[in-house]
Amino acid sequence: MQRLGLAIHISPSKNIIIRTDIIPKIGDTVFDENLKVTGKVFDVLGPTSSPYAIIKPIVNEPEKLLNKRLYVHPSRGERRK
Repeated sequence: MQRLGLAIHISPSKNIIIRTDIIPKIGDTVFDENLKVTGKVFDVLGPTSSPYAIIKPIVNEPEKLLNKRLYVHPSRGERRK
């Protein structure tokens, strides 16, 4: 697993906003620290130097992921420079 970043906000539409450590690909599967699938990358925003990702959750209570680190498979995403 490769650290995607920290979940910082839940949008009104219940999407998870993450301050990312890498630039993920749209459609990448997102996992929590227990390797449970929590959602998919829906969009990536902001400059490449400090991107954010919007995650479409598949969990019932995305609020429980706030302030938690989320991960993607290591072969996915591009390291931020």
